[in-house]
This record gives sequence, C-alpha cells and structure tokens, in this order.
Amino acid sequence: MSLDLPQPIIDYVAAENGNDSDAMARCFADNAVVQDEGRTIEGLSAIKEWKAETKKKYQHTVQPLSFAQKDDKTIVTTQVAGNFPGSPIVLQFVFGLTADKITKLEIQ
Repeated sequence: MSLDLPQPIIDYVAAENGNDSDAMARCFADNAVVQDEGRTIEGLSAIKEWKAETKKKYQHTVQPLSFAQKDDKTIVTTQVAGNFPGSPIVLQFVFGLTADKITKLEIQ
C-alpha cells in the first residue's frame, strides 16, 4: 500500500529502514524531542545516539500501514519487526512537524 505521507516522515522511514543515522538526524529540527520506551530524548545529538542504540538492540524495520491527521499531529500506524519478543508489532508514531522537519516524535 502506498501512503501519501508528509516528506519528513517519508525521509524518517527511509533512514530508519536504511540504518542511516546521519539521514535520520536530518529529518529532525535542532530542538526536536522524542518519547520512546518511557524516555524523553532531546536534541539532534541525543536523537542520533538513541537511534543507534535502538537499531543495535532491536535490528528493526518500520512499515507504515496508515496515517491520520489530528489537530497538529500526524499519527502513523506502523508494523515494526525486529529482534524483540512478539515481533512484529503494531505501534503508533505520533509526529509533530514544522515545515520540512520533525519537531516531536512519540512512539506508542
């Protein structure tokens, strides 16, 4: 299924699946915030470190299934497959976007 996702999210998914931390960092605004697994990660340097840790730990891929706009959020339902119990699982990635950058990402 092809989804008409906003470009920053297309770039995020490509970087995620390509395991490219530099491309991943280019998706985010300088002051971006990520919330994942009960942690809050702030700023590009910390986001790159978080992504490298999670990729090494889970060796995962992300496949967008659907998305919806709600207020100022883009909610992308994804299938995440990797090296973890219960794989694959369905998670929601809630993005806050400004222009061509991700300002907030909450993984639920």
